[in-house]
Amino acid sequence: MKYESFQTFDIAVENGIATVTFNFGSVNVQGQEMLTDLNSLAMRLERDRDTKVVIFQSANPEIWVCHYDTELLKDMSTEAVSREDARLLDLQSVCERISKVPQATIAKLEGFARGGGHELALALDMRFAARGKYKFMQMEVGMGILPCGGGASRMARQTGLGKALEIILSAQDFDADDAERLGTINKALEPDEIGAYVTALAERIAQFPAESINACKQMVYESIDKPIDEALKAEAYWLYQATSKTPAVKRFTIADEQGLEHDIENQRKWGDLVMQVQDIN
Repeated sequence: MKYESFQTFDIAVENGIATVTFNFGSVNVQGQEMLTDLNSLAMRLERDRDTKVVIFQSANPEIWVCHYDTELLKDMSTEAVSREDARLLDLQSVCERISKVPQATIAKLEGFARGGGHELALALDMRFAARGKYKFMQMEVGMGILPCGGGASRMARQTGLGKALEIILSAQDFDADDAERLGTINKALEPDEIGAYVTALAERIAQFPAESINACKQMVYESIDKPIDEALKAEAYWLYQATSKTPAVKRFTIADEQGLEHDIENQRKWGDLVMQVQDIN
């Protein structure tokens, strides 16, 4: 799969890991150019079973991705529409498509991510932020609108109701430690630690079967807002999507025949064993 000819970012692919580096103008503004690139990227990732992890980072030392382009926002309708006539915005559609790609997606946040930039980060699977460099904000309420790139919807799922409203209604900056406390990121890290941490995580995930990565991801997204009985059915459905396309049963059979699970030493070192079984295909 070729990942080239993008205007707003560059991509390098190595050992099943694609690294997307935003580098567009002075502030990585999130405009039509970036949305077009992200949509094209999603289309390619959807067809790619060799790439298993995608890291999103920035070449700009201060900004990950800027807010949505005000050139586009000023043309919004000033007329209210009915619920039936409401249509998804481009930013909503693109972020949703990115969120559903079969790869594990990671935001490496080493600069500002405000407005639409933060909403793009929320659409990714995992987020890690550098202390002293990262800040996020949803400023929309102060402008007279609301987060409209999936921010309001994903925020509450990520943080819970009260914290989501604190973030959205305050329209203020939060740093990496705030983000970890609020639940918008997985972990806050020192600037000299974030690179190695994200790389190690990506390299570990990239050794697992592509179809089980996708099944785990789709199951979690599908089940999060379902009643428990429907969520359990979703788990069962995605389980068999995985077993039908991965060497899972072969791995379990070998483990059973060799009595591996009954060895206390194996129970003590599962973190290593799960990597060793990747050789069984």
